[in-house]
Amino acid sequence: MSPRIGPQVVEVKSNIEFRPEAPEFLADPFPLYHRLRQEDPVHWSPRLKAWVLTRYDDVRQVLLEPGVSSDRMRPFFATLPSAEAARIGDIIRYLSTWMVFRDPPEHTRLRRLTSKVFHLQSMNAMRSTAEELVEWLFGNIRERIGDTGEIDFIADFAGLLPALVIMSMLGVPREALAKVKRMSDDMALFIGSSRMSPEKYVIAEAATHEMADFFRELIQDRKKTPRSDLLSQLVHLEDNGDRLTEDELIATCILLLFAGHETTTNHIANGMLSLLRFPGELQALRQDASLAPRAIEELLRYDGPSGAQVRIVKVEQEMCGKRLQPGERVFLMLNAANRDPEVYAQPDRLQLARGGPAHLSFGFGLHICLGFPLARMEGQVALPAVLKHWPRIELSVAEARLEWLNSMVFRGMKSLPLRVGY
Repeated sequence: MSPRIGPQVVEVKSNIEFRPEAPEFLADPFPLYHRLRQEDPVHWSPRLKAWVLTRYDDVRQVLLEPGVSSDRMRPFFATLPSAEAARIGDIIRYLSTWMVFRDPPEHTRLRRLTSKVFHLQSMNAMRSTAEELVEWLFGNIRERIGDTGEIDFIADFAGLLPALVIMSMLGVPREALAKVKRMSDDMALFIGSSRMSPEKYVIAEAATHEMADFFRELIQDRKKTPRSDLLSQLVHLEDNGDRLTEDELIATCILLLFAGHETTTNHIANGMLSLLRFPGELQALRQDASLAPRAIEELLRYDGPSGAQVRIVKVEQEMCGKRLQPGERVFLMLNAANRDPEVYAQPDRLQLARGGPAHLSFGFGLHICLGFPLARMEGQVALPAVLKHWPRIELSVAEARLEWLNSMVFRGMKSLPLRVGY
């Protein structure tokens, strides 16, 4: 990382208090992001005991930086007392294997193997499935409320579609949806929650254990009877004698299912809310679905589904006059970077035809989200279809009453009550 202000390191104390759990921040983090970018772009948070970065160039640079590490879970697990570690044995066993928490060469190997089957072509091939599932969900909603009424856009649509798509891709039967959703949501208590309680540890550990057993059974079935699904391909994958171990297979399946649905749910729901805030842009997309590819990129930039990525400093370095020491954590605030006025004109406005530099919502570099083409495609299918299906869409509660997830990893709402009709 190169310092912005030259080789002399000048430590500057900041009077900004970064409280990521504050309700006002969860609802609208962007005013504080603006202050941090202007006053203290490399901010030391005593509360987090970590650095917080908010400028586009800095965040992008660290995402490309070899002097930082993505291996943040194993050091955290190593600090746990033995009794506490024993209580989350399956979380430790499988999350430690996730490629998103590994550095090269382990990350390189896992990504190379997984990318043999989970690639652009296989993800784009799911478009027709996504379109069919959208219509199936519309049918379910119509059976329940008729042609007009109130829905929870997340519980009824955005929370279901991504799970169904990735389940179909893996070969998980549709009737397992409720079970898969419950397990994934319980796991999110550990992965996405900014504050953990003993009860949440227990719930997340039980869900991880259950999901591991769930996939272990499916893997054994595919070993005996391969099918035309991604799970069968992963099970029988071999590359020059290298293949995924059973633990790596289970961990990869959990990662694909969890990451492939939790984040995309927020992507679609945040996108819907953003369109409601800008009725002119909503109407433009409704009238011309061909705007979808560019519109989805702008919606991801404007209020993306990932709050932050975390890195660990490996080599002492300086940035913006601050000295970053080995072992210190760095929170890369992706949505703050995506609203940087040095990169985007009028960054707080939604402009579906904007174009310009790529947003950082999926990360960048070696660790860019493996499934970003799938999430992108699902948004391109879902949001224009929703606008076409319901000519009238409005919030059924005041926006101030929306409850946002208490998470630095996920940026999303617990529910999105809408009134829809014709």
